[in-house]
Amino acid sequence: MLSYLNENRMKLRSDLILRKMGDEHVIVDPSQDVVDMSKVYTLNETAAFIWNELQGIEFDIQVIAGVIFDNYDVEFSQALMDATILIENFSKEDLLES
Repeated sequence: MLSYLNENRMKLRSDLILRKMGDEHVIVDPSQDVVDMSKVYTLNETAAFIWNELQGIEFDIQVIAGVIFDNYDVEFSQALMDATILIENFSKEDLLES
């Protein structure tokens, strides 16, 4: 298991903003003077919902799995696997505070 999954709490980067552009959910860094398209992160509808639920709070894998379990028709074990994948992607794309 990856080391960041063993940490108790995580937080989304507070300097990033989720925007809906057409049918896409895009995370942007408002501090960029010129938008660097190589640094644009798109989220599907589910990931965008979870992003909004986690905004401004500390969370762990169990919290994310709970959000998924409470809002989607999945078993908790599947929600936990999905939460793990989501955190792996958020970490890989540097969307979590260090």
